[in-house]
Amino acid sequence: MYPAKHSGTIVPMVTPLTEAGEVSEQSVRRLVGSLRSEVTGLMPALSTGEGWKLSDRQWQDVVAYTVRHADGLPVLAGVQSPTTEEVIARAKEAQALGVAAIAVTTPFSPDLAQEAIYEHYRAIREAVPVPLFIYNEKALSGNQIELDTLVRVCALPGVVGIKESSGSAEFTRKLVAAVPEIPVFEGWENLLHEVTGPGGVAGFIGPLANLEPGLANAMLAQPSTERQREIDATCERYGLFHDDWYRHLKKELHRRGVIDTDAVVEEAG
Repeated sequence: MYPAKHSGTIVPMVTPLTEAGEVSEQSVRRLVGSLRSEVTGLMPALSTGEGWKLSDRQWQDVVAYTVRHADGLPVLAGVQSPTTEEVIARAKEAQALGVAAIAVTTPFSPDLAQEAIYEHYRAIREAVPVPLFIYNEKALSGNQIELDTLVRVCALPGVVGIKESSGSAEFTRKLVAAVPEIPVFEGWENLLHEVTGPGGVAGFIGPLANLEPGLANAMLAQPSTERQREIDATCERYGLFHDDWYRHLKKELHRRGVIDTDAVVEEAG
């Protein structure tokens, strides 16, 4: 049994840290509280949450704290690990922590064949009976899922959504048409106007939702070029189009008093 289809604005949360580099539960609580009325779901430990850099303890803590303070909102935990085996291990932990779903990218390899991508998701679904969000991106994994492969993956049981970050509005529109039964979420703020409206995406999952989820909701409800210009200007103002967008997000959230520090995750080694 799987929940009703997801829609609207889901927030890929930053991972708030203490000065010592531990996840701050109080900052997670305040962040969730600042967003609860405007978002339909919480997605900790994805790219905006520096998911690929989190230690096991940091990942466990941010997911656990988000579940603890979600107050009824579904928690869709990001799992950004380089291999299928590591994803499965964290997926089992996520299930034990009580998440509603996991959001998973492909293995980290620039030369990954499409069949290997399909087998990655098939293995995850067979190993862990927790609903699955597909995260289609290239920046972290080094590869991208082709449309035919995404359609095959979506036919697996328990696939409940796609975070579509290919960066191509044309591809996104083709994907929405190809998998009408699976909600597709745009992952790029600057493409929202091109993929919203009748027959468009089901929602938005992007960094902006940490700061201005109401702006994303307005675009989903009434798309317009004027609103897209406002979104673009807002992203520019907050530095969300930079490669280290999560750092800029944390600075603004810290300035607003939502999180205790603007510290970012230091990669091991």
